[in-house]
Amino acid sequence: MTQTFGTPFIGRGDELSRLTGVLERARGGEPRAVLVAGDAGVGKTRTLTEAAARAAASGTTVLTGHCVDLGDVGLPYLPFTEILGAAADDDRFAPAFAAHPAVDRLTGSGPGPGGAPDAGGRLQLFEAITGLLADLADITPLLLILEDLHWADQSSRDLLRFLLSRGVLQGPGAGGPARRLAVFASYRADDLHRRHPLRPLLAELIRLPAVDRLELRPMADADVARLVRALRTGPVSDTTVTSIVERAEGNAFYAEELLAALPGDDAPVSPAMPSGLADLLLIRIEQLSGTAQQVLRTAAVAGRRVEHELLRGAVQLPEDELESALREAVGHQLLVPGDDATYSFRHALTREAVYADLLPGERVRLHRQFAGLLAGDARSAKTAAERAHHSRESHDLADALTASLEAADHAQCVGAPAEELRHLEAALELWPAVDAGARPDGGTVTLTLRASAAAASAGETHRAVHLTRDALARAGSDADSELAARVRYTLAGNLMRIDSLKDAFTYSSEALALIPAEPPSYTWVWAAATHVMAARLVGRDEDAERVARQALATAEQLRLADAQADLTISLVGMEADNRRTPKGRERLRRARELAHDAKNFPVEMRALFNLAIGSYESGDLQESLTWLGDGVDRARRAGLLPSPYALELRYLQSLVLYTLGRWDACARAAADDAELLPAAAGFATGPALYVALARGGHEAAVTGARALLDRPFDWMSTLVASIVLTDAAARSGDAEEAVRRLRTAAEDLTDVSGTGPPPVVVRLAALALAAVADAAEEARRRGDVADGERWADTATELMELAGAAADRGGKGAEQGPESLAWFARAEAESQRARTGPDVAAWERAVTAFGYGDPYELARSRRRLAEALLAAGRREEAGEQARAAHDTAVQLGAVPLREALEALLRRGRLTGSPAAERRVAALTARESDVLRLLGHGRTNRQIGEELFISGKTASVHVSNILAKLGAASRTEAVAIAYREGLIEPETTQSA
Repeated sequence: MTQTFGTPFIGRGDELSRLTGVLERARGGEPRAVLVAGDAGVGKTRTLTEAAARAAASGTTVLTGHCVDLGDVGLPYLPFTEILGAAADDDRFAPAFAAHPAVDRLTGSGPGPGGAPDAGGRLQLFEAITGLLADLADITPLLLILEDLHWADQSSRDLLRFLLSRGVLQGPGAGGPARRLAVFASYRADDLHRRHPLRPLLAELIRLPAVDRLELRPMADADVARLVRALRTGPVSDTTVTSIVERAEGNAFYAEELLAALPGDDAPVSPAMPSGLADLLLIRIEQLSGTAQQVLRTAAVAGRRVEHELLRGAVQLPEDELESALREAVGHQLLVPGDDATYSFRHALTREAVYADLLPGERVRLHRQFAGLLAGDARSAKTAAERAHHSRESHDLADALTASLEAADHAQCVGAPAEELRHLEAALELWPAVDAGARPDGGTVTLTLRASAAAASAGETHRAVHLTRDALARAGSDADSELAARVRYTLAGNLMRIDSLKDAFTYSSEALALIPAEPPSYTWVWAAATHVMAARLVGRDEDAERVARQALATAEQLRLADAQADLTISLVGMEADNRRTPKGRERLRRARELAHDAKNFPVEMRALFNLAIGSYESGDLQESLTWLGDGVDRARRAGLLPSPYALELRYLQSLVLYTLGRWDACARAAADDAELLPAAAGFATGPALYVALARGGHEAAVTGARALLDRPFDWMSTLVASIVLTDAAARSGDAEEAVRRLRTAAEDLTDVSGTGPPPVVVRLAALALAAVADAAEEARRRGDVADGERWADTATELMELAGAAADRGGKGAEQGPESLAWFARAEAESQRARTGPDVAAWERAVTAFGYGDPYELARSRRRLAEALLAAGRREEAGEQARAAHDTAVQLGAVPLREALEALLRRGRLTGSPAAERRVAALTARESDVLRLLGHGRTNRQIGEELFISGKTASVHVSNILAKLGAASRTEAVAIAYREGLIEPETTQSA
């Protein structure tokens, strides 16, 4: 940062101390970030400038990037391009840049728009920038300043999120060097309306432990008065100072402009003077010479910041006159020069006021000049985007169209699909207004299909459908058969992504009918491949298999390896040796290799998904996790994490981690991916909601599940939300709500295909039946025979629904262990509702869940313990309850743990000789300490509560561990709960 100010730094001492403290910690190897918020003109830039000066004085290298407001034009990664460009000019950093060549795409030396997109995609770019900044921080302490985040483009926001949550602020590996890095980012708080895209990002970042928020509030009146007196070279009356202080309302910039607008003498502020800040700014600007005003007006059209050469070309003044005018503007502190031959408006409000004051014709003329100057400069996406903006504003729609397409190409190259989509949609909007002879090659149908692909890559699935429907409408009846077929099978594929399966089948059938199978063609093969998937999803298996075999033969004839892979995957799903079998998975492996070699990432993701879910369905969870790790990693490297099968992989990975009891990993992965996934893909990390619910976070889990339903219908989101809400209702003892949730889910999830309830309904039925069985048992305890019979009838009905779903899931083949386990549990709960707990039924459920689901195994063991206790088999009941309790403690499943502890006490299952010896062995003081251990207290907290030293508390803890035979505090607490040595707090049931 090169800005300098001639006035003393007033009124921000506390804020500056906080920033310099962060800098000191960063220089010591503790990377930190500060989000600096404040209203326009409150002093954010001034404070950051002072902090930057102090950082530079202490040997820290300062790199600054600015976000720019260009209306509807996106400039991908603009502030980071500025930062990296400045760093690239420093010879010290040359080896670091050489070690991270992917960064070249943002520094101007990477591939142009005509080059093929880098296969590493967006994540590779993000990781390269992270690695580069880490290397730079090894060379020198580093301060990054990003100004005006409220104008940041989406890609810059995504990159900032990545850097702060997963990148440079995360500590290095063990033994690695400390990162001497700080990040200061400013934004206008008064610009952040409720739907501003920066708001959710700020909410995420502020929760990170290494990120602080610093709000610059209005200055105190006394500080504003000091500032006014310091700014005035001559004496200033108290009346004038008071008037300025009142009107400035704590805003330093308002105060400076009010003071600068005063006449030369110390006259009081005139009541007739315009009160609006824009008017004050214009009055000050009108004090400049005509040439300086012309330069400012021209610079305002360029934006907040303009390069000297570009400005010189636009103003068309002799060099000496331009320099004189710039010197005048800089002297009046309206423009600030930069080391990189640029000039910036000292404050964005100045630029806004000047721009708004331009005459309409003057504005159009200047935009036309800038567009013409930029037309010969195709260095970057920024240049193309700026040119598109200027051409639109100057009504040169033909050039705006061309520049928008160039900007879209650049955005695609740097892995910014959201910006690519914006530029493509701008081009589509401009297309009809441009004469046919001035349009680029191609048509709107092809352009709209490209936009739909960008929307899908950005995770905007419903937008992709809308755009493809638009392409269908644009194609009309005059389109050639190949293009018409391509539009329809693309629409069918997009419709499958939003689970509109019947419509997808309709369009895939139309596509197949539009183009003949002979002679063999690329278009027919892919139309057929799409139709096969759509037909299967609506239960037309015979049709699907017939077309698949014919299309596979054609794909082999045409040597379309990726189409062969796609059709092989479909056929594996229709044959006896399906994905659950070793033979089926071997064919899927070969399909994956074909897709990989053909560089068709979506088909490769589909193969990996089928490999992973095939292993999962066959009960081999570790193999499934291996494939999932491979697939998710591949999707990230290819920039396809928001794509359909990649999202399915991410969901299944989360589900397997949950199923295996690796709950912390499940929750961490969900938090990590929140920054990379679009809002509509929340289902992908849905199993983290299962973890929250199982650990007692009832409200958070229910809120998260309802948020999944508060969007356009999505099958997977409905599935995840239904599991959470059905289970939550059952845990709360609301059987009516649990049954209602089950029925609603069964209807919603079935309507998609019309082929009967899907297999997940078995799990939902088992969850709802738990609440129904509780209600039936309660009715029997009350002696309410009619109510008991009503719930027994409900259980019979739900069991029939579960049976129908299980039959559909099996389709004549053997069901996987997960489906068998949930069906066994549903049967046991149904029998509990009708006649009471049955030992044999719960033993079957316990055996079934032994395939690798510790939590559901523990829940079934709890019910088995109850059944054994009712049958008088106390010793066996105690064994099952204690085993389930140990699992609940290990997982942190608080509601289940408490329910088991209540069962152990109620059934007097803790009175073993070993437990009695342990009770007798503990002293009264040790019992007090053990009770506090159960509440999670530290040694220091225990000492404070018992009025003993922390050291004495530590001795008591050591004695307790020895007497209980525990290896850790957690194990000691588990034993104590299990043996009834401490009483749990009362919470909701499991």
